[in-house]
Amino acid sequence: MRGSDRQTGSMFSSVSPGALVPADHPLRPIRVPVNRAPERLSGDFDELHAVRGRDSLLRRRSCCGALLPQVFYSVRSERRLTEQVTYNMLFRWFIGLWPLADLRSPMDAPVWDVTVFTENRDRLLRGEVAGKFFAAVLADPQVKPLLPAEHFSVDGTPIEAWASMKSFRPKDGSGAPPGPGRNGERDFHGEKRSNETHTSTTDPDARLAPKSNGQVSKLCYAGHVVMENRHGPAVATTLATGTAERDAGEAMMAGLDRAARSMLGAEPQATPEGRYKNYDTRDFVAAMRRLAVTPHVAQHTNGRRSAIDGRTTRHPGYAVSQRIRKRIEEVFGWGKEIGGMRRTLLRGLERVGWSFTLRVAAYNLIRLPKLLAAPA
Repeated sequence: MRGSDRQTGSMFSSVSPGALVPADHPLRPIRVPVNRAPERLSGDFDELHAVRGRDSLLRRRSCCGALLPQVFYSVRSERRLTEQVTYNMLFRWFIGLWPLADLRSPMDAPVWDVTVFTENRDRLLRGEVAGKFFAAVLADPQVKPLLPAEHFSVDGTPIEAWASMKSFRPKDGSGAPPGPGRNGERDFHGEKRSNETHTSTTDPDARLAPKSNGQVSKLCYAGHVVMENRHGPAVATTLATGTAERDAGEAMMAGLDRAARSMLGAEPQATPEGRYKNYDTRDFVAAMRRLAVTPHVAQHTNGRRSAIDGRTTRHPGYAVSQRIRKRIEEVFGWGKEIGGMRRTLLRGLERVGWSFTLRVAAYNLIRLPKLLAAPA
């Protein structure tokens, strides 16, 4: 046999993509609930797709599930994801891109076109499928029995918008225009700007806000999460703009499947003006008590009267809630360092909310192997 023949070998292979994935690979337990989620969402897919026409990837596999490798492996765009699925057997196996009956090799299975994939993603966005996919994963028979429904924590994080500070212009059209060119200069230093008088011309839904006291303000969104305290998965998400953090916490707890009596840990954060905008307020505490939720919010320490007193703080559970609530930062930390949540590449409240929910769902799936191994 010639050397070139020995190097190339056979043209065909009977090895399936699943056989190439190690038995202890962390994606194996993740893939099970991801594949079961589209079955529970089949009715939603039927409403989004035409009755006639060829069966698409989205009808066989959830578009959310197809996007998960992008989040898990920090793939920067859908175009790069499509490129990797072309040759990455792990991605092909996870997504379920199996060969058709008339194909001789798994590598012959066609990959979707990136433009069609983006259009289908927008179609799912209109159907709010990301939120339903998030709920379907939590409702999986393997996962739901492992999630107690009594102890929770809530917090929010800024997500930097895909908009330049140069685009933050007066709503009345005044102000100096930018200089000529594709990225024209504009001097806005010393100009007083606020969300009441200015808006972004490229992403009007974004709002100007600082991450914390003393830090620079940026155009951003506010992502909010409710975490189950025992094992740490997120059980509710929402995206808001402005100062809706307390309203977001109330809405998430109102819509949560939980015990009749439950507890919610939270912390206050101060704005640069010294006003507390988060959770230790009379309105938020009263709203939680109307929902039969004990508010374990951190008390003010600046001399201002707190909305809770010793009747709440004297119990050992309050100290436990205050200690465990800090774990919610793991959701945001993983999402920003690995999942591409630090700065969104989409514009508009709906699109950014879709992306945020998908990344929080990906975090839950990353925690799934540890959750399944935890004692009941």
